[in-house]
Amino acid sequence: MTTLPKCRRRCFSPIARFCIGAGGLGCEILKNLALSGFTDIHVIDMDIIDVSNLNRQFLFRASDVGHPKAEVAARFIMRRVPGCVITPYYGAIQDKDESYYMQFRLVICGLDSVEARRWINATLVDMVDPANDESLKPLIDGGTEGFKGQSRVILPTISSCYECSLDMLTPQTAVPICTLASIPRQPAHCIEWASILEWPRVFGDKKMDTDNPEHIQWLFQTALTRAAEFNITGVTYSLTQGVVKNIIPAIASTNAIIAASCCNEALKILTAMNPYLENYMMYTGDEGVYTHTFLHEKKDGCPVCGQMAIDFELDPEITLETFMELLKERPDVQIKKPSLSTERKKLYFQGPPELRERTRPNLDRKMRDLVDDGEEVAITDPGLPFSLKLNMVFKK
Repeated sequence: MTTLPKCRRRCFSPIARFCIGAGGLGCEILKNLALSGFTDIHVIDMDIIDVSNLNRQFLFRASDVGHPKAEVAARFIMRRVPGCVITPYYGAIQDKDESYYMQFRLVICGLDSVEARRWINATLVDMVDPANDESLKPLIDGGTEGFKGQSRVILPTISSCYECSLDMLTPQTAVPICTLASIPRQPAHCIEWASILEWPRVFGDKKMDTDNPEHIQWLFQTALTRAAEFNITGVTYSLTQGVVKNIIPAIASTNAIIAASCCNEALKILTAMNPYLENYMMYTGDEGVYTHTFLHEKKDGCPVCGQMAIDFELDPEITLETFMELLKERPDVQIKKPSLSTERKKLYFQGPPELRERTRPNLDRKMRDLVDDGEEVAITDPGLPFSLKLNMVFKK
């Protein structure tokens, strides 16, 4: 049976539960928690209700459009489930400090943002005090994409954290124009090229309508031709839609399956009635119905829960700017606005403006002129509450 050490069990006493997100997954999670007998629930969400949410976010009605999701969801459930108290917060998770999260016994994430997941994961790991059992807050994370989904149980500092598995995700990063124009490497690069560069060249000032099937079809065919020129496979109509509309496909039934899994794990953890998930479940519903459960192990080089810096092999002849582009594309890093420094010098800083201008000339310098082979580079990003540490390993 999967259990925590005895010294950890007290942190599962039945006090407040916390749900992050009141969208497709969040609505299902809140409903399940309330109907399972949980009576003290907090929910946080920074979005307002849009008409496009109504087909799957069943706690909302047309009259709710324009109102905060967290507040409407809380009112709906408290009307339907007597005795259940839900405290909503309309805002971002980053608005709250550690004292806010310390009041909860368990956190469930129903988010559609990798950045937000990384933030709450790092925050909960940082909160753990070995001398205080109550500081360990189990994190249950769920996510869906079309007919696929995953749920996982994270015990901060004990099991692998969200950051440990970052390389399992497809990075969503901005692509430099020079890459789009000259050396595309991924299907998404070809689609971005078609929408950002080729559309205005062909159609001038005509505005692209991403809801127009004819426009999407033109982008798809143009990107497909571009991909063939560079021997790139994987350009599809659905991927074209996803890239240009920046959407993740959502299906209500998949949300229901993953939310049920998350809430089952919450019930098992808080009551110890059954072994909880250790620690990752993948659901595949696009090719039949298949689930796979496995143990994802901690990474020594994890910047959040690990103890070692990550080795990063690079060509010392590339420029700092090229190195930063590689960082944005690397699955186990995934940063957007990096600032870089070593113990000896500041390489490049996004801000303040004076420091950015002072370090800007380094962007055109070669890496061998800025760092030594084996030297450690610290990388920060305004969207993350931790720093990455990379060991520069020059290719021979």
